[in-house]
Amino acid sequence: MDGTLLDIAPTPADVVVPVELPLALVRLRARLDDALAVVSGRPVEQVYDLLGDAPYAIAGEHGAAIRHAPGEALERKSLPALPAPWIAQAERVASGYQGVLLERKAHGLVLHFRLEPQAGSALRQALLSIVGDANPDFVVMAAHMAWEVKPRAADKGRAVAALMARAPFAGRVPVYIGDDVTDEDGMRVAREQGGIGLRVQEAFGDAADVRAWLAALAAHS
Repeated sequence: MDGTLLDIAPTPADVVVPVELPLALVRLRARLDDALAVVSGRPVEQVYDLLGDAPYAIAGEHGAAIRHAPGEALERKSLPALPAPWIAQAERVASGYQGVLLERKAHGLVLHFRLEPQAGSALRQALLSIVGDANPDFVVMAAHMAWEVKPRAADKGRAVAALMARAPFAGRVPVYIGDDVTDEDGMRVAREQGGIGLRVQEAFGDAADVRAWLAALAAHS
């Protein structure tokens, strides 16, 4: 969602949903017989708060939780809990920088440094020292001006596979659009299933161009 449907903002809470986007998504969803999903690193609840039921399905936290249909209960993967000492250490690291934001997730955390870009390298090293270079359960992953600690077993590729196993996506050709390192798994699985993986920067330019393309598809008859 961020960087693909929405313009990147200084903090996750500052994103703006263009007024025309939900309507375009609703129209596109109708043209696709509901086969429209958003796959995000954000929790499902945050995606819903921003887009409502415009997408039929929502996969959040890199696939750790999936709402397969509007009104349906979340399907959660069984994943390890982030150790409490790691959270405390990450909070201490973040508190050392005025512009660094710590975001908690159900099974991980993110250190955002868009407001303090010079801190990026030091934050990565701090998280690597907390998690360890070869931890079997968790990985430190790059994101948009952020470093995320997430379970290895949750990635957007697995989210795509789970979505494609159920109606209304089953038997269809997947088209995955993403702009970040975390989207590479989703693009890979889409291609493995005979579909297309499109990187925003190469295929479109930016999120505004993606929105324009989707709106054109939704309006086409």
